Amino acid sequence: MNSTSHSPGNVAIIGAGPAGLTAAWQLSKNGVPVTVFEADPQLVGGIARTVEYKGFRFDIGGHRFFSKSQEVENLWTELLGDDMLVRPRSSRIYYQGKFYTYPLKAFESLSNLGLLESARCVASYGWARLFPVKNPQSFEDWVSNQFGRRLFGIFFKTYTEKVWGMSCREISADWAAQRIKGLSLASAVWNALFPQKGKGDRTQTVKTLIDSFRYPRLGPGMMWDAAAAKTREAGGQVRMGCRVTAIEKRSDQPGWKVRFVEGQGAEQTLEADHVISSAPMKELVKAIQPGVSSQTQAAANGLRYRDFLTVALIVRPSRPFDDNWIYIHEPGVKVGRVQNFGSWSPEMVPDPKLACYGLEYFCFEGDGLWNMSDADLIALGSKELQSLGLVREGDVLDGHVVRQPKAYPVYDDDYARHVAVIRDELEARYPQLHLVGRNGMHKYNNQDHSMMTALLVARNILAGKAQYDVWRVNQDAEYHEEGSRDEDQTGRQVPRAKDSDS
Repeated sequence: MNSTSHSPGNVAIIGAGPAGLTAAWQLSKNGVPVTVFEADPQLVGGIARTVEYKGFRFDIGGHRFFSKSQEVENLWTELLGDDMLVRPRSSRIYYQGKFYTYPLKAFESLSNLGLLESARCVASYGWARLFPVKNPQSFEDWVSNQFGRRLFGIFFKTYTEKVWGMSCREISADWAAQRIKGLSLASAVWNALFPQKGKGDRTQTVKTLIDSFRYPRLGPGMMWDAAAAKTREAGGQVRMGCRVTAIEKRSDQPGWKVRFVEGQGAEQTLEADHVISSAPMKELVKAIQPGVSSQTQAAANGLRYRDFLTVALIVRPSRPFDDNWIYIHEPGVKVGRVQNFGSWSPEMVPDPKLACYGLEYFCFEGDGLWNMSDADLIALGSKELQSLGLVREGDVLDGHVVRQPKAYPVYDDDYARHVAVIRDELEARYPQLHLVGRNGMHKYNNQDHSMMTALLVARNILAGKAQYDVWRVNQDAEYHEEGSRDEDQTGRQVPRAKDSDS
């Protein structure tokens, strides 16, 4: 990015996750004074941080570094260089006591399912092609149209309902169409019979079928530690343990007064010409002073989130496996996915004689799973890992629990209207306030999508005008120059909880 004669003034950035730190680094290396406020006292990266316990490192959620945007790939290389490993992608699905390699291998799947069930799946697929559900409205109907109802039940239903805590009939078909974009039974079978060799054209690659990806040798937090360090080297500030309490519109000139608390200290104030926020949209709206309209406040109150927790277990691997993660389609256990941190990078596990597995449980903040004690969660994880046949009794040596609130923005029937109401007021009244990232935009972004929104906001600030509409970053981290506000520019359609107090 080239320097510019325009002087954007100083910029305050709320949140030191991928979006916030991408913006900070891009602006600071172009000579713009930036101050990043991060509530966590030690770790940057947000949901892409790396947590360490007794030398073991945990990736919160699993982060494959693969993007269809070459610019994002180049930025990763710029930040970490040789510390980026190329890792084989290895995933499986666990269903009814059997493992299925994912992407699927045709003959393995046929063998596991058996001839009769395989025939039923083929017949179900044929029926779906001949008699598809007209105008599918739910996740279940959309996936059944693509794969047949029997394959939907085997490879989609249980896991999806664990993730979102609701029936697949209540999940938007729009979310399915975007979440599984480019993948059909035909493409999955073709890839199973004729696997792609080499990287080829990444812009044409179906992300769910990639066979390798890059990964920082010490976990994704290493990337954001580097971004924070480079921001500081360029003169920017990254202030840890600082919680923004309010952003007040300056009355005498454009810009903001950012009010924040550092640790247990008194409230302080920083004046900024621009504010970039990756904080949850719901929280940001409450922090704006003078307050927004009652309509916008009600819209913010209507936004919801899905949360999850990771139970990391240190084990003696008497039954070793090489998967990056295993998707658990078994209704008899609560765990949704099992990560093997050593398969992401061997340096995540300090003792080669041990292994560390991360069990992911999807929940709502305040529900039964969320409120379980760490000891009970470790006991539950140990029991379920043993029931899945991944460890033997006595293999689990220790454990650690990481809770992640607001991991996924929830899209309910009113979600699009809520976001539109908030956008309309913020864009009309506050041109010096910029929303980026997953929670900042209440948009189901992956890491590279969040980075792209930050790159575009940084360009707008440097140019002194809104050259780019960040809402046109799509699910493949691409930018669309054209399109209307009436089209869905918010990304993947993510379902909602059944009720507000779930």
